[in-house]
Amino acid sequence: FNSKPEGNDHLTVVTPSFRVDVTRPEDLMEEVARLSGYDNIPLTYPTVPVKGRPPLKALTTRNRIKQIMSGYGFHEIITYNFIAAGACDKLELNPGDARRSVVPILNPLSEELSVMRSSLVPGLLETMRHNAARHEKNLKLFEIGKTFYADESAPLPAEIEMLVGLWCGTRINDSWHAKTTSCDFFDLKGIVEALLEHLDLSGVVFAGLPKESCTYTRPGSSARILIQGQEVGLIGEVHPQVRRNFELKDTAYIFEMTLDALRSLIPDAKSFQPIPRFPSVSRDVTLIVDLEVESGRILNRVEKMNEELIETVQLFDVFEGKPIPSGKKSISFRIVYRSTDRTLEDDDINRLHQEITG
Repeated sequence: FNSKPEGNDHLTVVTPSFRVDVTRPEDLMEEVARLSGYDNIPLTYPTVPVKGRPPLKALTTRNRIKQIMSGYGFHEIITYNFIAAGACDKLELNPGDARRSVVPILNPLSEELSVMRSSLVPGLLETMRHNAARHEKNLKLFEIGKTFYADESAPLPAEIEMLVGLWCGTRINDSWHAKTTSCDFFDLKGIVEALLEHLDLSGVVFAGLPKESCTYTRPGSSARILIQGQEVGLIGEVHPQVRRNFELKDTAYIFEMTLDALRSLIPDAKSFQPIPRFPSVSRDVTLIVDLEVESGRILNRVEKMNEELIETVQLFDVFEGKPIPSGKKSISFRIVYRSTDRTLEDDDINRLHQEITG
């Protein structure tokens, strides 16, 4: 090893010919440490300060959703990021739909995996078809993944993380003490409501989806999902034509939400309220309305009154048929009244209840 000739801080080392493993200064350093003893090397710590930081909100939200959905009996699936070029046609998407802006694969593995997916729904329906072919018809599935949209103004496609779910088959597993009943729209709607409630989201509204917007969901059995006035997704029955396109015979219900929009609405802090000290009083009210009237609109109208004595408003019965006139339906609500500082009297409840029902 060469060194500068001047000064006393340099050492010239000649490597013996039999030590062919010593060729670098690092090898010489290792020899010095070995001969002097590794135990004699003083212990030092890096000067990098160690500071903790909370985990990313995207990661915690994703894990919370997985735990909640698993708790409701749903199974997570992971499908390919690639789909067939004709998947958008199978979904009956409108010609101007942004999801038709797919990103082609330059060297696809097959025709069924030729473009980047712009929706998670095709993978969900293909999974249902795969299971139905093996006589597995009772399915509760969900998936969290990214979708990709072609963007001519950017070198890379736009990426949006989505959450989708599917329920088909029976409401509960076959049992001797329960009749076999097929799941319906309201079963999956209840799952979505419970999921959003566990995510501490408020102001959740399900509004009817216009017929012209129903592409892969059935008109009359579809709804938009709004949170605090912002539309985050949809829920509904898979359209019969779409089921035929994917070779599906059984009815299925799906929901789809934009996880990026959902995450921005989740509060960072939790709030708590004390347990009520005074008893509640409940009153029921029944209305005869047109079939087209959404029950949620009536609920929202009562909630927007901002009466401090109204604790909850809940729909508990819907009835159609005789003796209800044709084209009408009967809906019944239960309103729970409670005061935080006193026991309510009948006069207080009667006056307020009459204002609401009048």
